[in-house]
Amino acid sequence: MLRALHEEHGDALFAHALRLAGGDRQRAEDLVQETLLRAWRHPESLDPQRGSVRAWLFTTARNLAIDAWRRRSARVGEIVTDEVPEPPPAVDEADRAVEAWTVAEALARLSQPHREVLVECFYRGRSVAEAAARLGVPSGTVKSRTHYALRSLRLVLAEMGVTQ
Repeated sequence: MLRALHEEHGDALFAHALRLAGGDRQRAEDLVQETLLRAWRHPESLDPQRGSVRAWLFTTARNLAIDAWRRRSARVGEIVTDEVPEPPPAVDEADRAVEAWTVAEALARLSQPHREVLVECFYRGRSVAEAAARLGVPSGTVKSRTHYALRSLRLVLAEMGVTQ
């Protein structure tokens, strides 16, 4: 049964698995193998009266690819090395002060509504709803003002010679 299934659907299933695996042939082969193993374990699923066998195979391969992706995403990457990592670079307080003055000057050049919304959301850490209540405007207004304020701030900083 498994041999006939592979002969009839193997090439198409591998092509499908290859797309699901982003071109990784090894992962595609693993997907095909696991899909056929599931078919062998659940022969009742392959009854033509229940639907297309190829559709079941493709759906099973897709679900297996999604499960594998989720498992890989859930793992925390671990780096093993024999060397001690470099210490973080020291923060130069003079640079930090210049940046703060530059941002303060750029904020001063914005319109009052734009400046207020940036101060509430970014400096005071308020949510959109909290900033809206504090400023007495609808939440949508806070969102649009924030968008346009950030755009204006980028332009002002560019005019001041600050690059990203």
